[in-house]
Amino acid sequence: MSRMPRKNTKPEVLLRRELHRRGMRFRVHLSTLPGKPDLALTRARLAVFIDGCFWHACPEHGTLPRNNREWWRAKLDGNVRRDRDKDSALQDLGWHPLHVWEHTPVTQAADEIQGLWRHYVTHMPPAKPSVD
Repeated sequence: MSRMPRKNTKPEVLLRRELHRRGMRFRVHLSTLPGKPDLALTRARLAVFIDGCFWHACPEHGTLPRNNREWWRAKLDGNVRRDRDKDSALQDLGWHPLHVWEHTPVTQAADEIQGLWRHYVTHMPPAKPSVD
């Protein structure tokens, strides 16, 4: 499992290219946020995760290996639970988490991200000034 690519996967790179082509700018693997989102659109406070069907238990394509089923079930359930925890932590910080399945067509995912970006940028409350 440690040899599995964690960043710069093909679906992630394709989505980044499409968003960049559309003129959208973002941070990649922003380590200051919980879960290090694959993409962070800071102005809209939108954190995007591109989830693999196997590792994040996709209801449409996720499978459970035949060997050592109970161990794998616990492992994958733990991944889903961790995803929920980091989403909650992001929301507590005022961020909007978005999960995109790896099987989602790139243009469809980019349309959704672009729409959410527009919505959050135009409907976000002004930042609170810090009190010194």
